Amino acid sequence: MDTAPRPRTGELAFRDAEPADVDALVTLVESAYRGDSSRAGWTTEADILQGQRTDPQGVAEVIDAPGSRLMTVERDGELVACCQLEHRGGHAYFGMFAVSPAQQGAGLGKVIIAEAERVAREEWGAREMHMTVISVREDLIAWYERRGYRRTGEMTPFPYGDERFGIPQRDDLRFELLVKDLVDTTAGPGRG
Repeated sequence: MDTAPRPRTGELAFRDAEPADVDALVTLVESAYRGDSSRAGWTTEADILQGQRTDPQGVAEVIDAPGSRLMTVERDGELVACCQLEHRGGHAYFGMFAVSPAQQGAGLGKVIIAEAERVAREEWGAREMHMTVISVREDLIAWYERRGYRRTGEMTPFPYGDERFGIPQRDDLRFELLVKDLVDTTAGPGRG
């Protein structure tokens, strides 16, 4: 008999993804970023990228990768969000962040990123969280800046020609590294 406490109605339940979740996770990520369904939310990339954002093989690789966690977020038994955390020594990498378009704009993203930061800090001892964002996504970058992330100006090229990442609709796409310090620098000695 399963004696684990069940979340109350409307509460979020976080858990690590399992292989059985792959198809639902692909559907969630695609709905948040690509195609007409993504236009219901504000995180859409439909105007800058067509084609797929991820595929079952890519999601399965994240689930199986050592030092990686793909966290699922459910509300009332329904998958509403996910994010990837990857342990990289002194820092963690945050990626594959998707919130169902129907759930966007209500503060869910803030709760999820705070939980991801807590896991990286408390379970892995990470001192920083890193992520990459397409540099032309100014609204999204501004959202992360309000959560304490800073632009580094460090750019990496977009993988043009690799349709696993989508089909670019413009020729100026790059990824910018954003970083957040996960260590409370205001606590001072003996107050931390």
